[in-house]
Amino acid sequence: MATGVKPRVKVPKTATVGEVITVKTLISHKMESGLRKDEVDAIIPRSIINRFVAEFNGQLVIEVAMEPGISSNPYFQFESVVPEAGTFRFTWYDDDGSIYETSKEITIAS
Repeated sequence: MATGVKPRVKVPKTATVGEVITVKTLISHKMESGLRKDEVDAIIPRSIINRFVAEFNGQLVIEVAMEPGISSNPYFQFESVVPEAGTFRFTWYDDDGSIYETSKEITIAS
């Protein structure tokens, strides 16, 4: 498991039904290629975020497959329609088997 990994997400707290909102995500992750060596000349194991999934109330909003050329700390910004109050769930998958998750609630403005 990579150390210091921290997912961050920005989602409006409220929206109206049918409103298109902007969602911003960033995960702090060093992204080791598996080609570098440490100070004792041992290979640092590969650790790359290879997949990102965002869901709203269990429905897929966006899924992204990432390749080894992805930069450290991958940032994604996308738009989503808000059909109802609910929960956005965000999941990042690491090559080393680690899974990083966070979620954000959104309510309907009256």
